[in-house]
Amino acid sequence: MFGSSAPARLGLCALLAGCASTTVETSGTAPTAPLCQARSENLSALVLWGPIWRPDQKDVPQREEAARQGIESFFASSGCFARYEVRRLSGGGSAATPSTQELLALAAAANLRPDRVLVVTVRELGPIVKLLGSAALVEGETEVVFGLNAIDARAGTSLASVQTHWRNGGAMVIKGTSSLPADMSAALQAALSPPVQPR
Repeated sequence: MFGSSAPARLGLCALLAGCASTTVETSGTAPTAPLCQARSENLSALVLWGPIWRPDQKDVPQREEAARQGIESFFASSGCFARYEVRRLSGGGSAATPSTQELLALAAAANLRPDRVLVVTVRELGPIVKLLGSAALVEGETEVVFGLNAIDARAGTSLASVQTHWRNGGAMVIKGTSSLPADMSAALQAALSPPVQPR
């Protein structure tokens, strides 16, 4: 895969204290066009988010705060929507995706009368460290797993229902928790504004 230059690259990575790369895996019903639109489109969005953690998840309050910061930061800086509102779904760590009718009711009651409703369900957010045979061989990464459901609030139709698994890391990389808000934002960027595939 790496060809003849692989040993040199790995040596350089070690000297630089690790080389990080990003992978994104998606499944489900993808939108026919990126959900992130330019501000000139003048679209508004109601963004609802909540977590569904595994039963043995540690440091839940810290992870939820990182998720909140990352989600709010992304929509504040991305330019996806001219106007937006971010709300946390109730549920205390076990939020379920509301039905389309429930989402439409929330949209109708919102002050900004959104064109889009997005539901972000966070399932994993945190660093992972793996020992590759010995303590001298370490592979670390940040993992973000979330579901994204989007509906057209005007037409009442589904636009997307996608599961995204975003990872950033690699050999000799040690990642802590300080990058989690930025990682959450980057994962949203990958899901809402996927790169255009070459023809």
